Amino acid sequence: MKAADIIAAYYDAFNRQDMETFLSLLTDDVAHDINQGERQSGKEAFAGFMEHMNRCYKENLTDMVIMASDDGSRASAEFTVNGEYLTTDEGLPEANGQKYVLPAGAFFELRDGKVARVTNYYNLNDWIAQVGG
Repeated sequence: MKAADIIAAYYDAFNRQDMETFLSLLTDDVAHDINQGERQSGKEAFAGFMEHMNRCYKENLTDMVIMASDDGSRASAEFTVNGEYLTTDEGLPEANGQKYVLPAGAFFELRDGKVARVTNYYNLNDWIAQVGG
């Protein structure tokens, strides 16, 4: 599978909330650079992060543009996050079903047909402004 196809499958699984397929596209030692936060390592940590996110937020990604290096070792994606803030996330404004739309992006390193690193970015201040923080 080509790098762009791997990333397309990753986001397709995300949008369908198919966490089994989503996580199967990661290496066991995946590095996850959380937006404006820490780096977590390993598929188990990533699964825990996604469980938390899926509890607090309902998101669908649209306007997807995927780019990949010729050798298939790197890729990036730009997209729009269409979300709903479901449950208050610690340290963030109180949730009451606020809707938000954010431009976002991600950078990927791929190894052996799987995602070995993902670095996510969106403007947290824009999100806070949209949910009334």
